[in-house]
Amino acid sequence: MQFAKRLEKIPPYLFAAINRKREELLAQGIDLINLGVGDPDLPTLTPVLQAMHAALDDPQTHNYPPYQGLNEYRQATVNWMERRFGVVGLDPQTEVISSIGSKEAIHNTALAFVEPGDLTLIPDPGYPVYRTSTLFAGGEPYLLPLKPENRFLPDLSLVPEEVARKAKLLWINYPNNPTGAVASLEDFAEMVAFCREYNILLCHDHAYSEIAFDGYQPPSILQVPGAKETAIEFHSLSKTYNMTGWRIGFVVGNCIGIQGLSQVKSNVDSGVFKAIQKAAITAYSTLEADREPMVSIYQKRRDILVEGLKSMGWLIEAPKATLYVWVPVPSGYTSTEFVTLLLEKCGIVVAPGSGYGLAGEGFIRMAITISEERIQEAIERMKKAGICYC
Repeated sequence: MQFAKRLEKIPPYLFAAINRKREELLAQGIDLINLGVGDPDLPTLTPVLQAMHAALDDPQTHNYPPYQGLNEYRQATVNWMERRFGVVGLDPQTEVISSIGSKEAIHNTALAFVEPGDLTLIPDPGYPVYRTSTLFAGGEPYLLPLKPENRFLPDLSLVPEEVARKAKLLWINYPNNPTGAVASLEDFAEMVAFCREYNILLCHDHAYSEIAFDGYQPPSILQVPGAKETAIEFHSLSKTYNMTGWRIGFVVGNCIGIQGLSQVKSNVDSGVFKAIQKAAITAYSTLEADREPMVSIYQKRRDILVEGLKSMGWLIEAPKATLYVWVPVPSGYTSTEFVTLLLEKCGIVVAPGSGYGLAGEGFIRMAITISEERIQEAIERMKKAGICYC
């Protein structure tokens, strides 16, 4: 038996490799502090759990769901978009679709719009699925370097005319994984104008829209006038409501983008379990005040990690959003070498920046998805090992 040729272009998934190494060391009895994967450790909100229990007892939830999602689920997402972002007039029938989290929807969007020879514009560093989904569809990624001097935003003025005209998709993600960078509505407006000029589907991965600190509220791409003519936005309950394993989200925006995604999904999956959709409706109805304690915990963890790194010589700013701190590695190390040093000397697992793209070289990503005590212990281990940014 032989693998399909397309798999030769697909690298092993970053987090799968990290997890395998972690499991190996845990099997050896090594106490690891895992700052590598952004999987929230806090519990799902109690009202959501209660709604799920009730939905499980309802036999009407046990049959196939509608491919596009329950009507009441799609309406709940429309209501949430209006309440949270002030985006009005979304049609729950043609401009919204449920998703099995964000990952599958990102992948299936490429299958819906990218053909062999097409280009997709992809942030570098960026979530690996943007690149791999392009390759699965037979397209070619065109990397947009995200540089500190440009606030980790893509400089679309540097995209050659011939590239822009061949591009089918532009992927953006703000608040950004892995850099923690944020974008303003003015930044979004420039991206919308670029995509409208070249007839590109603008795909905004907004998975971290509600993990924001110090009073900052990330905007939606759909707040930009005219954005719905060219943009779709991907939302997930994974980080927002500590529901990574539940696998539910939604995509909203341009009706052609939603139609293409719907056509793929109806042929490759059978939708999200109705009980999960009903629980998600409860999640969308929760007030911001109900989520404040969770966000406050993440903010305290961020502060402990950032201040600890500063005490060892790192000159970094606390990110305004996401579950990550993007950390430059000391001179003399590659990303992978510094990851190995932290693992072997300190028992600390982090993600190499190079795993997110060529422009991620020279950085590591540290997640704040473990307790304050363990983050503080990680800092103490680094200090004891003599690690600093020198």
